[in-house]
Amino acid sequence: MADLPKLETRIDELEIHLAHQDQLIEDLSSTISRQWREIEALSRQLAKLGDRINIVEEHAGEPAPTEPPPPHY
Repeated sequence: MADLPKLETRIDELEIHLAHQDQLIEDLSSTISRQWREIEALSRQLAKLGDRINIVEEHAGEPAPTEPPPPHY
């Protein structure tokens, strides 16, 4: 029975360790979810910018509208 306090201490330490691991897993899961939402938002923004670049490139070959020279010429 001398080992009973030792076993109780060990069980307490294991329970504390498990509680810390559970909290860490929850924190990591939350971080991954937040990062995934940010990646999705950045992907949408990148797609919009790509569309805008394509539009600019399509119009880049068109001649610029002619403007009369400024009056001081």
